[in-house]
Amino acid sequence: MKKFSIVTVFAMAFLLFSACSKNQNENGKIKIVTTIFPEYDWVREIVGKTENVEITLLLDTGVDLHSYQPSVQSMAKLSSADIFVYVGGESDDWVRNALKSAKNKNMIVVNLLSLLGEKVKEEELVEGMQEESEESEDEEEIEYDEHVWLSVKNAQIICAQIAEILCAFDSKNADFYRANVSSYLEKLSALDAEYYDAIFSSANKTILFGDRFPFRYLADDYALKYYAAFVGCSAETEASFKTIAFLSNKVDELSLPVVFKIESGDGKIAQTIIQNTKSKNAKILTLDSMQSVTKTDIANGATYLTIMEKNLDVLKAALK
Repeated sequence: MKKFSIVTVFAMAFLLFSACSKNQNENGKIKIVTTIFPEYDWVREIVGKTENVEITLLLDTGVDLHSYQPSVQSMAKLSSADIFVYVGGESDDWVRNALKSAKNKNMIVVNLLSLLGEKVKEEELVEGMQEESEESEDEEEIEYDEHVWLSVKNAQIICAQIAEILCAFDSKNADFYRANVSSYLEKLSALDAEYYDAIFSSANKTILFGDRFPFRYLADDYALKYYAAFVGCSAETEASFKTIAFLSNKVDELSLPVVFKIESGDGKIAQTIIQNTKSKNAKILTLDSMQSVTKTDIANGATYLTIMEKNLDVLKAALK
């Protein structure tokens, strides 16, 4: 379960003010370090083909955000960054110590959860979902869902904010960055409209995951109802008989043709759910949460847009 404290409007204003204090690295390039692929790709779209910016993706080996531990090399890259972009949930707890020892004390730190403020949602335990076994009964701190990038609507907000931070940091190229982000925001808006049209024209508006469920933001954006084995940040890998039985019954009750898994899942829970249904003929399909993108995937042309477009195609097949 993931927790964080939302930064106030005053803190955000301070961040933008601080961005005016430019501190380029020795090679004359602005060094931007990102933790996960969506951040990396958004920055790549905003800076375009300029040679003035060097972008680093820390999680480029397919390691899941929830289990990532930075290497010495990664810590060194972060330490000298001009701008550092990270999600900001409990999975990023390591960031706190990394920033304390950073070489660049003027680094601009961009926390996605802070950027989104009140749009960040609490983790949701829906009917039939298995609770984590180690969860403390006296836990009082609010738990938030980290997977904000899986909302195209959130992506538009985040990209606009990152662009403004970059414009303040590198004002001489501000017009270039604003032109790039404007073009990219149009593409995101068009994709958002495609999701809306496809989902709202579908007779079925329920999805079921035999896996973790990191798609809360996407589901809420388009009024999709969902059932799942675990919450999005769960560390559980084995589903109980009660969870399997509930999800299998839902497949039967709603005549669902698909049981989903995420890209890093092995599909075993989804298969068990299907085996316990009456018809036993539901298909297993995958939605990509972009938590396992590798540098090879990037070299082969993976982008935030292509992955979200593929996810839309998968949803269309499941909801028809």
